[in-house]
Amino acid sequence: MRRLGHHRQPGKQGGGGGGKGLLAKLSIAVFVLLICTLSLLFSVSFTPITSGSTAPSKISVEELWKSANSGGWRPSSAPRSEWPSPPKETNGYLRVRCNGGLNQQRSAICNAVLAARIMNATLVLPELDANSFWHDDSGFHGLYDVEHFIQSLRFDVQIVERIPEIHKNGKTKKIKAFQLRPPRDAPISWYTTDALKKMKEHGAIYLTPFSHRLAEEIDNPEYQRLRCRVNYHALKFKPHIMKLSESIVDKLRSQGHFMAIHLRFEMDMLSFAGCFDIFTPAEQKILKKYRKENFADKTLIYKERRAIGKCPLTPEEVGLILRAMEFDNSTRIYLAAGELFGGERFMKPFRALFPRLENHSTVDASEELATNSRGLIGSAVDYMVCLLADIFMPTYDGPSNFANNLLGHRLYYGFRTNIRPDRKGLAPVFIARENGRTAGFEEAVRHVMLKTNFGGPHKRISPESFYTNSWPECFCQMETQNPAHKCPENVMQNLHSQLESENMGLERYNRSDSRVSSAER
Repeated sequence: MRRLGHHRQPGKQGGGGGGKGLLAKLSIAVFVLLICTLSLLFSVSFTPITSGSTAPSKISVEELWKSANSGGWRPSSAPRSEWPSPPKETNGYLRVRCNGGLNQQRSAICNAVLAARIMNATLVLPELDANSFWHDDSGFHGLYDVEHFIQSLRFDVQIVERIPEIHKNGKTKKIKAFQLRPPRDAPISWYTTDALKKMKEHGAIYLTPFSHRLAEEIDNPEYQRLRCRVNYHALKFKPHIMKLSESIVDKLRSQGHFMAIHLRFEMDMLSFAGCFDIFTPAEQKILKKYRKENFADKTLIYKERRAIGKCPLTPEEVGLILRAMEFDNSTRIYLAAGELFGGERFMKPFRALFPRLENHSTVDASEELATNSRGLIGSAVDYMVCLLADIFMPTYDGPSNFANNLLGHRLYYGFRTNIRPDRKGLAPVFIARENGRTAGFEEAVRHVMLKTNFGGPHKRISPESFYTNSWPECFCQMETQNPAHKCPENVMQNLHSQLESENMGLERYNRSDSRVSSAER
């Protein structure tokens, strides 16, 4: 039986050994460029990707519990060409304030590192916005392993925790960063002109807000690989968050496979989508008020939005998709979600189909999660559990940073299976069912789902984000005739040698400069 997807054949299972082993391998503080080592965990038979393969005619649940076929590709964000280490003297300091939720901030951190590299700047540890939505001031220190972050990126950028004070003529002076608002999706040229000019004038700049402030599609593949080094290697959650996540994964996997679902049936997303008609008048009033206060004024017609797949799937629709794909009611499901709008009325049909539903609070009733279940730490635990789940299913991966970043991380972390419902393709099937035409419903759902990608390498086509799909820039092949796709060798050894050589050269220059200065005096 061939695996789902239009370009894959069945591969070996990549999730064996239990959650603890996988999580331990992910969390070890390895040097960022030993990326090819990680890929050995997910070795599968080397099969070239072909876009013309005949799609299978049946869904195999057993195959879905396995990782997807890599087609011979391995995760690798190591440099493929000359990549000089950052010089001791930079053009100044770069401060950024990353706004939004956990994963929007995560993308912003990746962009900040890249911006610092582009400008030859010293990056000040990014600030995480403690906004009114999260009510969380954990900050970078509260979420991420700072020492690991700085050490992992030492070949890429200089990073400091704060702008140092200047001591001159017996006085202490603070450098005040000049505040700038970057354009949305700014090109590299903006950073090398406008931003760099202000940095050289003032010694430091402060970019705020800093979300989606650097273009995602960049022609330089080395810059894209730097983003992957930040996202998938340097950004490691603090040990206590990893331990909480490990505990949950172990408990879930103790009874076999489990699936994680990001159920995006929440007030903000429903308001954004303009999908009101299925709610009571009182609930519609709440949604419309939220939309008016948070989003641009725009007339949205529910039936039109629903027909083109712009509405988040209801919990019941999620359950019906899974049952049509032949998952049975013994399937264990971990729900990563905020507060579901409409409450138990919408959850009841889903629970009837799949009674084994869990979330981080039901699996691990620790005090930390109980007090921060809706904050950044709760979101971080959800992120790790979804990353390590055998199957991940986002129910609304449009503007959802959580779902999109996880899809990209799971692709990088061994082509782990994702179920991505085609909402546009499924909309007429569900609408027909609601109108009483139930004959052939499950077959119609399967027909739509057979055309989707389940986690293998695939071409990135707009509007798919680089953070959702970093193939092929952040992947390589051990056996290939294309040198651009060849896995690099001796990466760490070469970079260490290069850094030592540069340091020795700098020391010789300093000694020479010192002798010249002495002679002049």
